[in-house]
Order: sequence, then structure tokens, then C-alpha cells
Amino acid sequence: MNPETHGSERRRSLWKAPALFTAFMVSMLLFASRVVEGWNWAPGAFVVVGALIFALGFTYELVTRNRDAVAYRAAVGMAFAAGFMLMWGNFVQMADVTPFAAMYFGVPLVGLIGAAVARLRPQGMARALCVTALAQVLILSVAVILLYTRNPQVSNWTPPEWRGFGGNAVNAMLFGGSAWLFRKAGRGEPATCAV
Repeated sequence: MNPETHGSERRRSLWKAPALFTAFMVSMLLFASRVVEGWNWAPGAFVVVGALIFALGFTYELVTRNRDAVAYRAAVGMAFAAGFMLMWGNFVQMADVTPFAAMYFGVPLVGLIGAAVARLRPQGMARALCVTALAQVLILSVAVILLYTRNPQVSNWTPPEWRGFGGNAVNAMLFGGSAWLFRKAGRGEPATCAV
């Protein structure tokens, strides 16, 4: 087989899979909004969610297009899923629980800076995602402390607080799992690729 032809066969479209996945997810959300009582999203919310999902999918394809390692691709997907859930949950937390939730916007920033420093190399990404998970835990701890010091009469958490705590704990675990997968993906690379 001609190597040039083989190389072009392996090149995936950067937008087709994200567009199909976005269409599927937005259709599921539209369907759910028709059958779930109390779901009152404005039409613009579906557009925003669709744009976010497409942007993440496109970026995923861009970052992983030259990587065949399943661990690397899974690590990127896990980090993106955690980042999306963190950002989406942040808006809910800020509205339902506390304005201190805005601190969580710093967590993806830590991950982005780490990814830039690592230049997307697996070993560097493992360290960047480990630091991102630690930032998530640190900010979660600070948020809990601020919640109690600003509102000392809180003795029992309400469902929004439990959702916020649980969601942030899951995100920290996802960032940690992503770091582990990046480390696993980096084991097969030469030492010169480690940052």
C-alpha cells in the first residue's frame, strides 16, 4: 500500500464526529426537556450547550489526531469530561449555593497552563492533571471552610450543597484518573518526550 494513501486514510475529519455527537446530545436534551417536568431551558441554553459540546469535541479531535494510544485518547476525553462537568456545575453552584463557587473557574485554568507547559506530552500532562486534581481538592476545601465560616448556623447540608460536594469530588477523581492514564500512555515513549 502506498504510504501517502495510507496516511490520508488514517487522517480523520476534525468536525464530523463532534458534529454528530453534538446533534445527538442536543436532541436528547430537547427530548428530555419535553418529558421532564419543570425543565424550563430557554432556546438559547440549548445553543450554548451545543456550542460547548461541539467545541470540546473539535478540540478533542485536534489534540488526539496524531495519537493512537488508547490511554492517551481516554485521558484527554476524561479530562475534557471533568472540565465540562466542572464548568457546568459551577454555574449551578453559583446560582444555588454560594458565589464562592466562582473559585472553581481557576481549576481548568491550572489544567490549561499545565497542558501548555507540557506541550501535550504524556508525562508532562500526567503532572499537569495531577496538579489540576490537587487544585480541585484545595478549592473544594476552601469553599467548604468559607461556607461554614460565613454561615456558621449550617449544621445539615441541603441537596444543593451535597450535589456540589459530590460533583467536585467526582471531578477531582476524574482529573486524577486522567493523570494516571497520561502516565500510562507516556510509559511507551522515549525519555526525551518527557517534560
